[in-house]
Amino acid sequence: MVVAIYAVYAIFQYEHPIFKMLAIIATTFTAMKVIAATEDYKDRRLTLTFIQWLAFAVGWAGMRAQPFEKLGAGPLPNAWYMVRFGISRVIGGGLIVLLARYITTLPLNRSITHFAVSVLLLTGFSLILHFGMLGISAGMWRFSGVNTYFLFRAPAKATSLTEFWSKRWNIAFSEMTSLTIFRPLKNKIGAPAALMLAFMFSGLLHELALSVPVNSGYGLPMLYFIIQGALVLLEKALNYNKVMFLRHKALAHIWTLFWVIAPSPLLFHAKFIKEIVWPLAGLTF
Repeated sequence: MVVAIYAVYAIFQYEHPIFKMLAIIATTFTAMKVIAATEDYKDRRLTLTFIQWLAFAVGWAGMRAQPFEKLGAGPLPNAWYMVRFGISRVIGGGLIVLLARYITTLPLNRSITHFAVSVLLLTGFSLILHFGMLGISAGMWRFSGVNTYFLFRAPAKATSLTEFWSKRWNIAFSEMTSLTIFRPLKNKIGAPAALMLAFMFSGLLHELALSVPVNSGYGLPMLYFIIQGALVLLEKALNYNKVMFLRHKALAHIWTLFWVIAPSPLLFHAKFIKEIVWPLAGLTF
């Protein structure tokens, strides 16, 4: 994995940051699929055919290979629902991106424009990719008997950071870190330390995706995920001691969304916004 990422970086180092980012992400995800599948199948017989493995490796963003063992079987329920859901999110995200482009034409304060447009673009692109294209992908695979699923599951409904990161936001990442970091290490170094290492590994992968392509912001995505890991451990301690505010649904929502959003400038740092997010919309920061 390290050699492959370094090779791809060397090949794309003089390309536009967007192409560099896409190349690094594709390489990283493919390598992690190999690692996750190796870990997942180490104690049982591998039943995936080469075609099933190839479909999983290049056609699906999740990290669990088992659903593709059924590739070629009869259609599964909810396929059209998931496709329609994805299409609606692509349309909604596209409209938000158009709104962001329109705001840049208005005679507004420059700082306000930069902030509003950046937030709208991040929201719009997330709807298009995370909820739209990945939703369509999940639905289409279900037509071929693969029990795929939404990788982003109503994250705004989360009432804890634990729920947000493990069950609602980017299930592919939680699958990956669970299979390759948390499960192998929790009995050796303890669950809290394994959890922190899993979050730090997520931080490392986001450094590759968000900092390396623009050669800036190093350490900021890692810090974001260290904060998230520490807060998840704090949550567990608060719940163990029966701290009541986390049991109040409205306050739990506020707690969760605040800690996901407030440190997010560490994750989506200025150079990433300037050289990748705005240019993706055809805008100059």
